[in-house]
Amino acid sequence: MSVHSTTRENSEFRPLHRRSAQCSSFAIPSKEHLRLNRTTSGFVYNAFMSFRAPQGNPNAAKRGRTPPPEDTFEEAAFLKALGEKQKSVSVKLMDGQVVHGWIEYYDKNMVRLTREGAPNLFIFKHEIMYIAEDGGKKR
Repeated sequence: MSVHSTTRENSEFRPLHRRSAQCSSFAIPSKEHLRLNRTTSGFVYNAFMSFRAPQGNPNAAKRGRTPPPEDTFEEAAFLKALGEKQKSVSVKLMDGQVVHGWIEYYDKNMVRLTREGAPNLFIFKHEIMYIAEDGGKKR
């Protein structure tokens, strides 16, 4: 291996001068590499790369994250856990009312909220803004 070659003999790049033999950041393309590329108007480009910009939202590549899903399908598990543990919850309704109790039963469309000292409520899910745990157990 000569002084002018990089650490790999089959490398696509060769160093500009002797000191850059240890540092690959000072490298220019080899003849084999240039043969795979084409020159037009003085600019070198890779023949295998397309000139088209990636399709889709240009800001998506900058963000690097996908938006969260609309539904995580964890609603049933959350309601089941609250019902089994008889956790005290606050239910805020779409009209602004807040009711307290614990979830005794739920299905696809409604939740039964059991309350102490007040009538039990069957609340349609489309009327619920959110359900939050209050803290301690009921019973």
